[in-house]
Amino acid sequence: MTKISAVIITFNEEENIGRCIDSIKDIADEIIVVDSWSTDNTASICKEKGIRFIETEWMGYSATKNYGNSLAVYPYILSIDADEALSEPLQQSILAVKENLSFDAYHINRMTNYCGHWLKHLWYPDKKIRLFMKDKAEWNGATIHEELKLKKNSAIGHLKGDLLHYSFPTIDKHFATSRKYSILKAQQGHEKGEKVTFFNVLFAPVSKFIGEYIFKKGFMDGYYGFVACSVSAMAAFVKYIRLHELNRNNR
Repeated sequence: MTKISAVIITFNEEENIGRCIDSIKDIADEIIVVDSWSTDNTASICKEKGIRFIETEWMGYSATKNYGNSLAVYPYILSIDADEALSEPLQQSILAVKENLSFDAYHINRMTNYCGHWLKHLWYPDKKIRLFMKDKAEWNGATIHEELKLKKNSAIGHLKGDLLHYSFPTIDKHFATSRKYSILKAQQGHEKGEKVTFFNVLFAPVSKFIGEYIFKKGFMDGYYGFVACSVSAMAAFVKYIRLHELNRNNR
């Protein structure tokens, strides 16, 4: 049986980290949490659960995850975020493939829990590579939305079951997170010389809403599907008005 190291990065994740660790404790042969000096009870929860707990300065998502991967003892890494957990079918799938890990990496479907409701259409299956050979993959990317890059000719399989993403416990949390990321995206766009027009400001939110609510079937998730799509549209609006401000101030 091939052994697996689970790697999690954290900062103030006391509401999530216990659930995450409990979902992988019977799957992973080693659990590593790389924490960026949390000020809540994250550290004490991790230490109580007996996992390997490392504290380090924040280096950005990609660099911090790569640092965690470098600490892994075993050849395969299960990369999971603190606000995620393995469903029981996914746990069984991973246990089964540990007997014969024949691919370099594995896709997993991720399902989002939004304000206590599962979005079974919007943002689903949101396929992610989260189980992979340590020497075949590396995280890279900008400040947000890090991406796992595999070496050329890597073979990719798929695991049954869902990765459960407890992303937004409240609508306020979605508002706050969307605003934060929108401002970061605007800053990145500005640094790359991206220009914005009144057309972008006016129609990007509309396009975002239609794309998610209609084409990504947000309407099938009822009230919370509508709310989630509306907040996403607002985030697009915030991004472009912020980018417009940055461009104007730079002139």
